[in-house]
Amino acid sequence: MAINSAAIRDLLWPGLLRVEGEYQEITDDSLSLFEKKKARFEVERSVTVAALPLPMIKGEGAATQFDNLAGQRYVYNMEPAEVSSGFAVTKRAILNNVYKSDFKLNALNLKEVFLQFKQIQATNIFNNSGTTLLNLGGDGVSLVNTAHPYDGGTWGNTFSTALDLNEASLLQSLLNMRLNFIDERGIRINAMGEKLIVPIQLGPVAERLMNAEGRPGTFSNDPNLFRGGYGLKQGHTVLPFLTSNFAWFVKSNQGGLLHLEHQPFETSMWVDDTTDNLLVKGYEYYGFFYDNPRCIYGSLPTS
Repeated sequence: MAINSAAIRDLLWPGLLRVEGEYQEITDDSLSLFEKKKARFEVERSVTVAALPLPMIKGEGAATQFDNLAGQRYVYNMEPAEVSSGFAVTKRAILNNVYKSDFKLNALNLKEVFLQFKQIQATNIFNNSGTTLLNLGGDGVSLVNTAHPYDGGTWGNTFSTALDLNEASLLQSLLNMRLNFIDERGIRINAMGEKLIVPIQLGPVAERLMNAEGRPGTFSNDPNLFRGGYGLKQGHTVLPFLTSNFAWFVKSNQGGLLHLEHQPFETSMWVDDTTDNLLVKGYEYYGFFYDNPRCIYGSLPTS
């Protein structure tokens, strides 16, 4: 269905003061949380490999123990999706619109809605982090889980019982990352928190935790640890498209959040020979994924 004269009837009469309908768009840091890579194939694949375990003490004259268990463990299949939208305007509506300088084609905010949709798609990695998605999670469990498998058992990137965001829970998440994040053979890795991620509702809590001069919520002279040695180097960010009012996350230094792009945003415009309608279309081809659950620590309280 094309935009016709009836759809912009008030734009066709003299005396119009101005045209409204463009607003300040929501922008966030969701895209910057992901490592952007060029996609080459319809389905991209990431493979987790287990290396060697810790060595063992060798007795005098005893044989060296050789390991034969190294190799592939988990496969993450990542399939980007095409995104498109557009609109059509009749030739009569274009010819009769005396306010062309005010009602521009870009007033239909094609680029802006594509950007917001992309931000939502990126944030959905966090929104769905407590759900097991076999098409995303190569190790067979949800992104945020207490039982990610490794060769000797399981490890977790969340609390056994979900905790609300406060000084104690944030500090515990940072300690848990440093103490409990291990590789596929059970060897501890140098995992540290880099950035706190919260919904709008937790923005004030995050601001107080991160930016208080002293220890948050106290009258003591203790330093604010989040500004010191246990600090999150990249601070905090509020993601407006997080669907939970209570969930919060800490991005780690380990990487694993991926933005695969086949084709960046592009527009095309042409006139349909049969109808004389002007057609405008936007198109992108991308996806957001993860291939290492060590990329975040999360807490998913429900109230």
